[in-house]
Amino acid sequence: MTASLAALGIAIFLAGGSPALAVPTVVTGYNNNDEASPAFAFSKVPPPSKGDAAEKAVFQVITGERDRNGGDTAVLHDGRLPAEADEPGANFFFRAGTAGGWLRVDLGRVIEIKRIASYSWHPGSRGPQVYTLYASDGLASGFELQPLREARPDQRGWQTIAAVDTRGKGKEPGGQYGVSIAPAEGTLGKFRYLLFDIARTADADPFAHTFYSEIDVIEAGSEVVPIPFASAVAAPPFVIWATNRSCSISINTAQAPDLKDWAEKKLGPVLAEWYPELAALLGSTGYTAPARFTVELKPGRGVAATAGTRITANSIWIKAELEREALGALLHEEVHVIQQYGRARRNSPEAKAPPGWLVEGIPDYLRWFKYEPQSHGADIVWMRGLRNFTPRYDAGYRVSANFLNYASEKYDTNLVTKLNAACREHRETGEVFKKSAGKTLSELNDEWVKWVQEELAPK
Repeated sequence: MTASLAALGIAIFLAGGSPALAVPTVVTGYNNNDEASPAFAFSKVPPPSKGDAAEKAVFQVITGERDRNGGDTAVLHDGRLPAEADEPGANFFFRAGTAGGWLRVDLGRVIEIKRIASYSWHPGSRGPQVYTLYASDGLASGFELQPLREARPDQRGWQTIAAVDTRGKGKEPGGQYGVSIAPAEGTLGKFRYLLFDIARTADADPFAHTFYSEIDVIEAGSEVVPIPFASAVAAPPFVIWATNRSCSISINTAQAPDLKDWAEKKLGPVLAEWYPELAALLGSTGYTAPARFTVELKPGRGVAATAGTRITANSIWIKAELEREALGALLHEEVHVIQQYGRARRNSPEAKAPPGWLVEGIPDYLRWFKYEPQSHGADIVWMRGLRNFTPRYDAGYRVSANFLNYASEKYDTNLVTKLNAACREHRETGEVFKKSAGKTLSELNDEWVKWVQEELAPK
């Protein structure tokens, strides 16, 4: 079932060009996070198409900067769709911290356009679409192919086609959006160039840049077909809920099908069982852990990485570590999903980033000393296997975990919870050590180093 937002008619304003053939209507389709699927099916907006005029067009950013965590402009007209709501590589979006930018589409020749459509998908503020669409045949007096950002395109030989804003008042912004711009009768006009002036969806949130999945340009008289569902996703992600139903966990093994059974029988249950406990350990005033996150297993480099609520893991490494470190490594990434230390900086860009050793040390502490202490992956047993080891609280993920465990057991069992809150709120963490242990970080480090050396000394 899909839900549709109200259709909105937008008048055209002209500047230096001939009158458009008809006034377009902007129709918006919406699927909430529970209803959305890779099929991009809406009740009033046609699904994304193959064989449209945008397929061979040239897409170019002429002002602004794309976010390097996402796809380049090719993903906007490649006839492929995201498999899930939070898939940066399958979407185009502007760089965090910027106001947005201009995206120009060169269709290669003047064509008569019947309809223009745009599609987006994200579980949060990057779902809605906010942009103004301009068009030109390139022949108008005073036309500028690449107007300056300070200039209004409709004063540089471009026609204003429509203003799009799919943000609904009082509604959860996350979800899947489809926008169709077309007149009730006739065509939009004859154009070669399109210009999308794209804004972020929330002024106070520098990360609120829409995940644009596909842009269609339908030429009058042409035939297009919906992008096949098989092209959108090889296999639907496996979804499991945290044991207390606080969070849905989507695990995508489309690019690592041989890990599907392990993901569903081993990985999913571990992440679901531990999410509520980790969220409780990392709680802070006024904070609620994310209600959904995704895990994608695919060939890559390294081990795993987390961006916001999206975990990407190297399936090659995972397969080699199925009986050893695979589960623990992904539990470490689950902690990153809950940490969400970037939120304070979104509201206060000048806020100081938390210490890197705590950003990684806390997940390793929870992994090695809470989830799998029996593996001895960061305790004295592990340290005895190290060579030329010089103890220091920030000497590495596992070493930092050992330091945190020592301080927690000796001085304050809630130390990590307090440190996490300080990191999330971008407060000084040194004060936490002083209040919990009665020592500065340096003094506590010296005490811990002495203990480690005594434990490692030959007996």
